[in-house]
Amino acid sequence: MTQLYIPPAHQVLFLCTGNYYRSRFAEIIFSTLAEKKRIPWTAHSRGLRMGMGVGNIGPISPLALDALAEHGISLRLPIRYPQRATAMDFQTASLIIGMDESEHRRMIVESFPQYADRVEYWYIHDLDRSSPEKALTEIETRVRALVGRLLNTKEE
Repeated sequence: MTQLYIPPAHQVLFLCTGNYYRSRFAEIIFSTLAEKKRIPWTAHSRGLRMGMGVGNIGPISPLALDALAEHGISLRLPIRYPQRATAMDFQTASLIIGMDESEHRRMIVESFPQYADRVEYWYIHDLDRSSPEKALTEIETRVRALVGRLLNTKEE
């Protein structure tokens, strides 16, 4: 019997400060679209400064959950709690995206300098500088464009 070869999936790593709002939303939207489009990519998200999210209650931002629900996306229970970025996350990622260059470049250079030149930065501000509607819409737009880009480079 011949076994079907399934190539390993590439991984995109979304980074934000607390892995509670922006990067989690990006991860889930990306995963949903990648599955729908059948591209061989998986998504993960991590936080760069977990202690800075002192107001983060529960495993994921209610703002992200509400926006996901509006898209008909519900999460499997139990919902995982935010996770801190590790060197292994950077090593295993095929693509690394920082949610906001003005906020995250310094954090990456300080904590993971050997991977700093591999990060693609977006400009999606946190709640102190952008409304949830604007930020989450921008994340969705950027993720859709990313999926389109990866779909166009998909090896057949």
